Amino acid sequence: MNKRDETSGPSDAQQITLRGPADLADALPYLMGFHPNDSVVMVALHGGLGRFGGRLRLGIPPEPEEWAPVAAQLAQCLIEGSERRESRPDAIVVFLCQDPVEGESAPQTMERLRPLAQRLRTACGALDVPVLEALCISDGRYWSYCCPDERCCPTEGNPLALPGTTVMAAAAAYAGVQVRGSLRDMETRLMPWEPPASKEQEGALDSAGAVLVSRILDVDGRGEVARETLALARDLMERLGDAPPAGSAGEDTRDDGLISAEEAAAVILGIQDRETRDRAAEWMEGREAETALRLWRALARRCVGPYVEHAAAPLTLAGWVSWSTGDEAGARVALGLALRADPAYTFAQLLHEACNQGLDPETLRSCLRGERVVRDGDGPGSAVQEHSAAQEHSAVQEHSGRRTERGAEHRPARAPAARRKRRVTHRSAPGAASGPRSALSRDGARDTRRLGHRGARSRE
Repeated sequence: MNKRDETSGPSDAQQITLRGPADLADALPYLMGFHPNDSVVMVALHGGLGRFGGRLRLGIPPEPEEWAPVAAQLAQCLIEGSERRESRPDAIVVFLCQDPVEGESAPQTMERLRPLAQRLRTACGALDVPVLEALCISDGRYWSYCCPDERCCPTEGNPLALPGTTVMAAAAAYAGVQVRGSLRDMETRLMPWEPPASKEQEGALDSAGAVLVSRILDVDGRGEVARETLALARDLMERLGDAPPAGSAGEDTRDDGLISAEEAAAVILGIQDRETRDRAAEWMEGREAETALRLWRALARRCVGPYVEHAAAPLTLAGWVSWSTGDEAGARVALGLALRADPAYTFAQLLHEACNQGLDPETLRSCLRGERVVRDGDGPGSAVQEHSAAQEHSAVQEHSGRRTERGAEHRPARAPAARRKRRVTHRSAPGAASGPRSALSRDGARDTRRLGHRGARSRE
């Protein structure tokens, strides 16, 4: 089958023929941009040659009773998404990626996940799209759930090819496609600090909330907080940009040391307001994008303890900047974590769906550029500023061609306590508000109420 790596942009000249389960297993990290541990991955195939199309990823549900409804939703999501984007898939490839738990061998992991593979095959077949291959990848080996021949698919599995030794690896290197470690590694860069490191930051968030909540709930005070937040965020971006290179391993630690707990708290709480967040989303290109991404990552790590839901805003901004600059894999990871922090966060829902559909972010970039030009020309009191966020969301919705549902690449299993119940239900995102409250979106209203709750708690 021919492969065009859509995570790195179109390349009409680059085609690779994948022959059998071994080549498919080797291709998976290049399809996703990372090694998707603890994941269900489904990839659509189109045409007689099996051209790769849309793909989705979901964390493997921990409870077997969830497998049947999850399989049905995943099959429907991939097939309907492919139809909206180009055409109905002719077949689907399924990957189940999970390393053994304690006391379990890799073959036992494969057998434990076999019912899930069968439910995925059945769900796709019920929609008249066959599963061409279903693979389990565990502990450096792979198995086929579709091949009964032990001569090519033995019970102990087959070893994965050594990294960098396959035709796929050579072609990816030639095309500049990189595999950046595992999903777990990428998520770790965005996860909140744990005690005792988090205690100082939690105290700073409590103190900042007690001061900012009354100002944000006031019409005039909200504008002042927005200006202060954006100014401080820009100062922090300049500070990060002026720091000498530290290498990928030390960059996060160095960036954390350049931002005080009080500064982080002020920006985290400030960008809970939608208008402020949408203004910050304009930092999406060139050097601004590079330093903004580092800032949003650092702030996501500071959303500690009871403030974990506040991470939805900086994670969504990190996902947007990643998508805008061509890093679709990084965008999917950040947006998936944003939805884990707050499954109802509308902006993350819209961006996640658009990114998963492989849409071009230029429509949204153009909208944000236009807002910046008009605002700079008309001044801070411009009426168009009242509608910038609604237009921004409308651009994503229009580009998606419909009211967007929450993307399937979302693992809500580790959501905050109030949202522990696992959900993969796809809900239509609310449309942009209109009238006098257009400047305060459903996202913004919810986040301001959340900030008010925390502020009240800190004063008690």
